[in-house]
Order: sequence, then C-alpha cells, then structure tokens
Amino acid sequence: MPSFKNFSRCLAVALLALSITSCSFHKKKYENPITKDTLQPDKVLFDRAIGDVERGRYEVARLTLNTLINTYDTSEYLAKAKLAIADSWYREGGAHGMAQAEAEYKDFILFYPNMEEAAESQWKVCQIHYKQMEKVDRDSAQAIRAEDECKALVVQFPNSKYVPQAQQMLRNTQEVLAQKEFLTGAFYHSKGAFPAAANRLNFVADQYPLYSGASESLWQAADAFSRMGDRFENQAADDYTRIVKDYPLSDHADEAKEKLTAMRRPVPPADPAAVARMKYEQENFRKNTMMHNSMSIFRRGPETNTSAKTGAPAMQALRPPTPVSVPNVAPVGSSGAAGGATSSDVTVGVQTNTSEIDSKPDARQNPGTAASTADGSAQPGAAAPAAEGASQPPLPTNRPNVTGKPKKKSKKQLKQEQAAAAAGATQKPPAAQ
Repeated sequence: MPSFKNFSRCLAVALLALSITSCSFHKKKYENPITKDTLQPDKVLFDRAIGDVERGRYEVARLTLNTLINTYDTSEYLAKAKLAIADSWYREGGAHGMAQAEAEYKDFILFYPNMEEAAESQWKVCQIHYKQMEKVDRDSAQAIRAEDECKALVVQFPNSKYVPQAQQMLRNTQEVLAQKEFLTGAFYHSKGAFPAAANRLNFVADQYPLYSGASESLWQAADAFSRMGDRFENQAADDYTRIVKDYPLSDHADEAKEKLTAMRRPVPPADPAAVARMKYEQENFRKNTMMHNSMSIFRRGPETNTSAKTGAPAMQALRPPTPVSVPNVAPVGSSGAAGGATSSDVTVGVQTNTSEIDSKPDARQNPGTAASTADGSAQPGAAAPAAEGASQPPLPTNRPNVTGKPKKKSKKQLKQEQAAAAAGATQKPPAAQ
C-alpha cells in the first residue's frame, strides 16, 4: 500500500511538471513589445495579438493585427503591427510559414528602412535560409540565398548589432559552398580531367580564401597543371607560391617549398597575418563529439565546425575563369587583332564579280591565322608562323584516357560478316585465260 501511494505521488508530481513545462513552452515572450501603458483601442488590439502570438495562436493574432492595420491606418503602432505579423509567421515555421515570413520582412524593410527593427528583419531573413541549408552533396540553393541575404545585412546595416553574427554565418555558408566546389574539382582530378580540375580548384581558392581546404585545393590544382605538361609550369609554381605565402601552417607548406626549390623558383616568406590567422583557427577549433557524429545522418543541415572563426568573408562574387583547354579567340573588331580586324579568316562582304565564286577556293578550307602563345593558347591577331612540318602541341583535353577503341559490333553485324565471308570462300575464282 505505501508503495502505491508513493507511485501516485510521483506520478502526480511528474504530470504537474509536464503541465508547467508545456505551458511555459507555448508562452514564449515576444521580442518587440510596446511598453507604453495606455488604453487606446489600437494599443489594446496590439496587446491582445501579442498575447496570442506568445501562446501559439498565430492565426488569431494575425486577424487581430490586420484589424488594427485596416481600422487605424494612422496609428503609431502600424509599423509594429506589420512586424508582429512577420514574426508570427516566423514563429509558426514550416516551409509555408518561412516563405510568408520572408515576404513580410521584405515589405517591412521596404516601408520602414530607417527603423531599428529593419536590421532585425534582414537578420531573420538571413536565418530563414541559413536554417534550411542542405548538406554539401545536396541542393545548394538555400546556401546561396543565405549568403546573399547575410551580405545584404552587412552592406545595408553596417552599424547593426547583428553584423558580427551575420559575418560568422557568412563564413559558415561559404565553407559549405566551397566544400561543394572542391569536391567537384577533386572528382575531375581523380578522373584525369586536369583542365577542368585546375580551373575549378583554383576558383575555390580565389573565391573562398578562408575555406579550411583552400591549401588542399591549391595543391591539387598545381598537381593538375604539372600533369598537363611543361607549358603550365608557371601556373603550378603560382599555386605552390600561394600555399607557402598564404597558408604557411598547412600540411602542404613544406612540400610546396620543396616543389619550388626543385623548379628553381624563389620561395616566398610566410605572410605574418596568415600565420596569426591560422594559429587562431587551430587554437579555437572544436572537434565534434562521438555522439554528434553518430547523429549526423539524422540531421538535415551541413557540418560547419571546420569553418573559419576570424577574417573578413568574401563579399564579391568572382567570375569563374576559362579552362586552359579552351582556345583564346579575340572577338570581332577587338583591339587585339591587327588593325582592329578579327582573328577569324572568314569575312563577309558583297561581291560584284560572280566569277570569283568558281575561281577562288573556299575560305573555310584555309588554315587558321591565330598563333599560339607559350602556354598553348591562341594569340589573337597574330599570324601563324610558316614552319615546315612543325605544329604547335595540342591543347590539353578533359578526356586523356580516350584511346579511340572500335565500337563493339552487334550480333546481327557479326552474323552478316560471317555469312559474307562464307559466301566469298565458296565462290570459285575465274579461270585464267
């Protein structure tokens, strides 16, 4: 009997604690209340709507706030009411709620750009896309939107208290985007598509210099240039130089120095600012726990523990460079061509003498006039040297392993060939005269 009483008491206490917790969970205090104590009708409507928002009755709160906006269009609480509508959608969550919240926040920034809450609205728009980011191997649309919105916060509201947090979210977002680009370049490198690999990996280091794998990206890009031949030794040396100078504490710094020494290139000193930044990153790096790693398969968002904790994130988007396998041809009428002409050998004009069509050769059969530079790319406006039997080496290709193997014949073709061979063998040769 006493044990049953103790069990009943414990159960009652547990139910009481659960009810208190649920009540406190549903009543979450609103961040932007109006502290002015007045009994004006619009203020009464606003307070009633805020009470509904705190208790999770978002639809009722939005109806009350819309009544305030439509009835008291000159109210001093009009801006606060529009912000409360956006906050109610943000608290409701879900894909539909987040989309509605973003639209409401954008409207608030458009109509009230000078209010303090405008920076908060932009901050919440940044959070909307940041929380919906997918993993590295998934769609990166939300990560791109999060990067754009956080950049807008830093540019439009540079004195806001949300700028440091937005910069860290920018570094986390750019870590995810850079990792996606790096994996693509590493895949090209593993498949032997060295022009595409070098182009993509160099772009990663140029666009995202704070990326934790920037030195690895430069190392693989330099290796790709080295595998394309001696013509690209300068590009490989530039990547090794950047590793030694900008990433002096990376795993490839000593190897890059050895490569530069073997290539008889100068070894640059390490940048002191880069050394200080990398030391700070190493001291503040936090490794994920075993429990965190085991639960990663159930999480939707990407891992950002390797992202930089200091440094200015990239604020301008660079244009991706052209791979070295693409020939450089000057556009029509550019100054690079001799006399302002084009590098193409085909011209357009009106011919009055119709006999030239039959007497002159086809212009499309003439050899090209663009000469190649030292790195193998075409130099616009320069005539090709008339070398006897000599030709420039071909540009590198993204398919070096293609050997031109014959296409496998079908069974029908094999049977037809066998039948034709048998018929030829049975046919007697003609008698010699």
